[in-house]
Formats: sequence, C-alpha cells, structure tokens
Amino acid sequence: MPEPVLEATQLTKRYRRGVTALAGIDLELPAGGITALVGPNAAGKSTLIKTWVGFEKATRGSVRVMGIDPWRHRSEALARLGYIPQSPSLYDSLSVDDHLDLAVQLRPDFDRQYAEQRLTQLDIPVGRGARSLSGGQQAQVALALALGTRAPILLLDEPLASLDPLARREFLHVLTDAVRADGATALLSSHIVTDVEQACDRLIVLGVGRVLLHETVAEAMAQHAVATTERPDAIGDFAAGDGSRIYLVRGSGERAATLEEIVLGYLASGRSTAAVA
Repeated sequence: MPEPVLEATQLTKRYRRGVTALAGIDLELPAGGITALVGPNAAGKSTLIKTWVGFEKATRGSVRVMGIDPWRHRSEALARLGYIPQSPSLYDSLSVDDHLDLAVQLRPDFDRQYAEQRLTQLDIPVGRGARSLSGGQQAQVALALALGTRAPILLLDEPLASLDPLARREFLHVLTDAVRADGATALLSSHIVTDVEQACDRLIVLGVGRVLLHETVAEAMAQHAVATTERPDAIGDFAAGDGSRIYLVRGSGERAATLEEIVLGYLASGRSTAAVA
C-alpha cells in the first residue's frame, strides 16, 4: 500500500478551560483525488487542518505531511502544501498582479504563469485591485495562488462558506480540474454536504472532535441505506422534512441513502458526546 500523504495518529488537541477540539484522531489519507472533510461548526475541522499546516501543536499524538512533522519542520512541510485558510483575505491595497509578485517572493518555485492561466480562464484581470473583486473572485484568486505553488497537497479550510451558489460551483470546477490534471491531493473542509458532493472522491465525517466515518464516496453510497421505522442497528437517526424520523443503517434498508443522509446519520450518532470548540 502506498505511503499516506497526510497522517494523524492518536491526535488530541486541548485548549485552555478544558476544551477538547480533537480527541484521539487516527487518519491516513492516500495520494490523489479530493477528500471532503465534513462536519458542523466547532467539529474540529479547522484545528485538524491547522495541525497539518503547523499552526497548531498537538497536545498528544502526532501528524505527518508526506512523512514530515509540520511542527518541528514547518518549512519542509509547507513546501509540500498549498493552503487556503477559513477566511482567505487579500490585501486591499494590492492588485492581483501584486499578489502574484508576492507569491513569487515567498516561494521562488511559484508557477506564476500557471496561476495567471487559471485567472484568465475566469476573466479576472491581474491588474484589478483586490478590493474591487467580488467575494467569488477573491476566492478564485486565493485558489489560483494555492494552485500556483504546484504543491502535491492542497488544504482548503471552508473556502466556500461565504460564496453564492454560482461562485461555489465555479470554485469547485476549477479545483476539480486542477486536481485531476496535476494528480494532486486535496482536502476540502465544509459543513455543507451539497457543496462538496459533486467534487469529492472520499469522505471524512468529523463530529465532536472524532472521526465518525472515513470511506470513499462509492463505498459509503454502496453500503448505507435508510429506514423509516426504528431499528436496533441504526447508526443514527434524524428528522425528515415531514416530521418523521429517518434511520441510517449499514446494509439493507428501505432505500439507498443519499450522501447527505449518510453524513446526517453519522453526525446524529455522535450527538451524545460532549461538544467541542
């Protein structure tokens, strides 16, 4: 089996006042494709990503980026990462062109031509000032900057949260096209399943600081079903639109489960666990 590109081993992160963001997480992410990291707000998604970037130090356990400890060897790990934080911010006083210049200064191997090509495809002039761009355009510039690193791993921390539906779709199209063309590995965090359903190959459901599910989308869809009557083998249950209950099961049921129902069922399974920040 190929070596995983991202690893977390018994990863625990605690903050002051006893807040536990991650509770003994074990994960191995193989190379290639797009993995959706899905969970509600305060599930620990950003904390997990930040430990791989080297911005957070594990309280216990460890993480690796292509075998590298990002806390001890941050520059080596960052050289293998393209990162978009939860609230990607451009410098209002700079143009898109200035941002590209800055990227070259920070990373001499930055592929400026590649980033410009992505922006040209989206009709975003590099001479435009950052403050004059729409939210969707700013997100696309942030993505172009991440893609321009030509890093083998892309970590995207809820970049779609503030975008309208059309901007989200365009962002995902560019991301999917780039990952497929370059053979990169992307981890895309979101709390909205429908945003990532069209693009992801693998699914991680994170709730209350724990991994509730980690499978390929194909495996998850093939192995889960729903029932409308209570079953002892139900993974979790949640309210349907008509007020009835839906029970997620692994195996046979009344019908196949949608990806959203799979996520909701697993999140429901963890709701008795103490909340995390």
